[in-house]
Formats: sequence, C-alpha cells, structure tokens
Amino acid sequence: MSGEMLSREQLLELFQRFSLVISQPDVKKRIADAVLDNQEAVAVTTAIQEEILVDMGIEPRFGLACLGKVNMAYENDQDLMIQFYGFVAKEELACEEAELGPDKFAEKLQLQQKLQEAQLEMLKQIRNYHLDDQSLILEKLHQQMEMNNFDSEMSLLSLEEIQDIVRRRVTPVYRPRQPTS
Repeated sequence: MSGEMLSREQLLELFQRFSLVISQPDVKKRIADAVLDNQEAVAVTTAIQEEILVDMGIEPRFGLACLGKVNMAYENDQDLMIQFYGFVAKEELACEEAELGPDKFAEKLQLQQKLQEAQLEMLKQIRNYHLDDQSLILEKLHQQMEMNNFDSEMSLLSLEEIQDIVRRRVTPVYRPRQPTS
C-alpha cells in the first residue's frame, strides 16, 4: 500500500507527532495569532501537518491527500481508525480554541461536559426499560435530533418525555370502529 498510500506506521507517527505539537503553548499561540490576522485556523494546522510530513521525509501534498483516503484504505483497522478520529478531533479542538479564545473555549468545554453527563444519566434511565421500549425511545430521540439539525442540545430527553414515549406505546390509540356495510 506504500505506493499510493501512507503506511499504517507512518500514519500513526503523524498522528502522534501532531498530537504532541498541537498541545504546545507556542503552537496554540501561532494558531490564535493567525486567527487574529484573519487567517483560517485550519490553514495553520494544515501547515503544521505539512511540516511534520516533510520532517518524516514524506512529500506534503501526497501525505495530505492520503489523509483524505484513510477512511477507505483502513476502514477495517479499528485501532487506526480510532487514532485517526482522535487526530481529527485534536485538529478541530485546536482550531476551535484559537477561534473562540481561551475563556470562551473553556466555557464551551464545560458545557459539553455537562451535556455528556446529562446524556449518560439519560442512557442509564433508558436502560431500565425493556429492549423494545429502548429502541422506541432512541428512535424518538433520533427524530428529535434530525428535526433540529443534530443540535447537541437536542440530544436529551427528560425522564418525563421518556415515560411519555413508553406510555404512548403501551396505550393503544383509540380508533372508532368503522361501520361494516
């Protein structure tokens, strides 16, 4: 696979090196300064990836093109895919931190943490129900999220909403009988 794609080892090295570099204060400042200068944060993270690729002896355009094909080339390598999504998430977080600034970014992370805790509590509640009910509850949650463009705030159901969904499933809808002619 080395001719048209980076090897697994090369990708893992890139992910690991990027993770180390992106967390350094001077690199965070470099990205933030670029944002203040009306540049895209992602342009800086891409430049950082190019620098790492050059340092690894890999032609940067080829390396970046390979990143776009990781999903297809390594779809069956679960560990590599987890590392890849971690790499993508770190890049997104670095860009977001630069764009929001440290205070707003910390606030956003705190809100995300609270949302995840609430989601976990909701899932614990859902686990108390029968599997059929769990499926129905998750289907309703999916519909709710879909109708709201997958806004993370809409990824929660209250205990009352969960109970209502289950109650409606159990209670048949009253339909008057059609007269037989």
